[in-house]
Amino acid sequence: MEEVEKIVENYSFPKCLKCKVGDLVPLSDFGSQGAAIHYKAWVCTNPECGFNLKIRNGDIYLNEPIFSGASHTLRGH
Repeated sequence: MEEVEKIVENYSFPKCLKCKVGDLVPLSDFGSQGAAIHYKAWVCTNPECGFNLKIRNGDIYLNEPIFSGASHTLRGH
């Protein structure tokens, strides 16, 4: 576990060019067939900024609304 912590500590994310306060962090997701989709979105860590860039079906979307996942229900498998 210490090795993973060292890697994370040494890695830095790019600063958000919109607010210049938060960092842009990559998010991943799963496709409809369950395959991992890495770096599907980049989101600013500053909640007041809200900048985000998402890739969907090969198209790039900027600054889509961000919703809390608290009300999300899991699909049965």
